[in-house]
Amino acid sequence: MVPRGGKIKVLFVSSGRMGDVGYVVRNQGESLIRHGIEIEYFTIKPGLAGYLLAISRIRGRVRNGKFDLVHAHYSFSAFSASLAGSFPMVVSLMGSDAWHGTFFSFLIRLFARLRWKSVIVKTVEMKDRLKLPEAHVIPNGVDTQRFMPADMHDARMRLGLSTEKKLIVFISGANRPEKNLPLAREAVARLGDDSVMFYHVHDTDNNIIPLYLNAADLLLLTSDREGGVNVIKEAMSCNCPVVATDVGDVRMTTSDTEGCYVTGNDPGSVAEGIRTILGFNGRTNGREKIFTLGLDSDSVARKIISVYRSVLEGGNR
Repeated sequence: MVPRGGKIKVLFVSSGRMGDVGYVVRNQGESLIRHGIEIEYFTIKPGLAGYLLAISRIRGRVRNGKFDLVHAHYSFSAFSASLAGSFPMVVSLMGSDAWHGTFFSFLIRLFARLRWKSVIVKTVEMKDRLKLPEAHVIPNGVDTQRFMPADMHDARMRLGLSTEKKLIVFISGANRPEKNLPLAREAVARLGDDSVMFYHVHDTDNNIIPLYLNAADLLLLTSDREGGVNVIKEAMSCNCPVVATDVGDVRMTTSDTEGCYVTGNDPGSVAEGIRTILGFNGRTNGREKIFTLGLDSDSVARKIISVYRSVLEGGNR
């Protein structure tokens, strides 16, 4: 049941190296806090030993913290939390969870049926791929107070980047093969244009990302697979043009937005998309689209709170 006074206390469980809470999980927690939810974080060291050791630690944390429910992020963290006790659980599955293979998909469905009170996925594609018909489709929200339009020239000066060339930014971790950096480099090379500069942003403080998106003539995404594509929403919130392969929720998010181009996953198609958008030579109305679709973090927080209340009131999964 919903606690007296209506304030819900939630333990966020996720993996994190050195005790760090991931950016996406932290952003979601902060948005829920703004809406009156009490959030505490529990991080699990990645790896089999870390997930096994976490079981008893989660059990003690829940018992001592008197939480109303546990919200686990990613399947492996959810498995650990599930074995720690019989408390109500909400589980957010991320894009990578849909690609672990047949056995893990079976485990996810088993836990969803027997243990988890409610499951959140990021896209309809994930819901279908994992065969979770009762899952809630709630994409990650974008913090529109951090990702705001700003002057391009000023952003480039602050980053020490050329103000004379067209700038294409590609944002991903250094060891993420599914992001397909080679495809991006090949497509840019096919332009044969020395006035275009390609910049791979990686291992960078997340607080600097809005500067790169405002400095860029376009954001390039060439992933082989995705769930909910956070960087696309962040770019749109800055009114930064986008060229992206047709993965995850890219097409749904960018549709009918001038200055956004969905391409095939071959160098020629990507290069053609880049030429088209560089010729657009402007900014998008993507920020408006983010609010229209309810993809800002506050709108997403309200949807998650609705799931919490349904679980605590004993409603539908």
